[in-house]
Amino acid sequence: MDEIITLDYGSGGKKTSRLIEELLVPAFSNPALDSLGDGAIVEGGAQLAFSTDSFVVDPIFFPGGDIGKLAVCGTVNDLAVCGAEPKYLSCALILEEGLPMDDLRRIVDSIRSAAEHAGVQIVTGDTKVVEKGRGDKLYINTAGIGFLKYPGLSPKNIRAGDAVIVSGTVGDHGTAVMLARSGMMQGELRSDCAALNTLCKAILETGANVRVLRDPTRGGVATTLNEFVEGTSLGIEIDEGKIPVRPQVQAACSMLGLEPLYCANEGKLIAVVDAEDAERVLEAMRKTEEGRDAAMIGTLSADYPGRLIMRTKFGGKRILQKLTGAQLPRIC
Repeated sequence: MDEIITLDYGSGGKKTSRLIEELLVPAFSNPALDSLGDGAIVEGGAQLAFSTDSFVVDPIFFPGGDIGKLAVCGTVNDLAVCGAEPKYLSCALILEEGLPMDDLRRIVDSIRSAAEHAGVQIVTGDTKVVEKGRGDKLYINTAGIGFLKYPGLSPKNIRAGDAVIVSGTVGDHGTAVMLARSGMMQGELRSDCAALNTLCKAILETGANVRVLRDPTRGGVATTLNEFVEGTSLGIEIDEGKIPVRPQVQAACSMLGLEPLYCANEGKLIAVVDAEDAERVLEAMRKTEEGRDAAMIGTLSADYPGRLIMRTKFGGKRILQKLTGAQLPRIC
């Protein structure tokens, strides 16, 4: 194959076939994919969870991950927090003419590795090439199917007194990508990009009364918590001193004028659980790699209908609203 992507690779002809047969199929090989049909025939289940997402992150490589790993983990996580066991993904690549073939190989290898780690298969896909200047190196769309194992998770289940738990440090991904984009990346700050299906399974297998799980990606933790209570008779009160934030993230956000609670995460989840089950859930989370820094950060309250309130380290209280505008564009 050539050293760069050319328009010929999107023609549907010989070069398209070479790209598929020599790079993509060997990387993702499985019986459902290898037949190269227009769709994949896979084993089904009584209830399915289905999700899709598109990834346009800039830069496509960043500390802790890349657009390929992000695409797999993002869709796996969307399924996992629904209470599903992720099984199958589609992967559509939109390539810009001029993309170095070595970069594509690196991304494909990252997709393969992330899928293997998450226990999912890439079973169908598509590739298109756009003219130079009409894209930005590479965009990816993934769709995923999972078998629903734990139905009924929903913000509608939350009750006053419930505990709010976050699985680890917040704001890592958004801050890492922004610093990499600006060329100011220094130190050990890395994206938290990771698949969360093992963590979700650990939480749900405790038998605890889990009300809802959610991965706080764009808009961050503050926006996700607002979505739980907006338009309801309940509010959420969180404690700033209990929210885990890496010192490097806090320093970078201060420098850039950002708030960690609004920065994207790609390897964290929020769990709302019955207060009586909170310690049991925390113990299970902390036994996993993805949940080792889990912390209870707040509670549901009838005192602040539809509001997210943060008790500050100085003893005051402030209202945190949903993110307004694009704090960090093209972060995933």
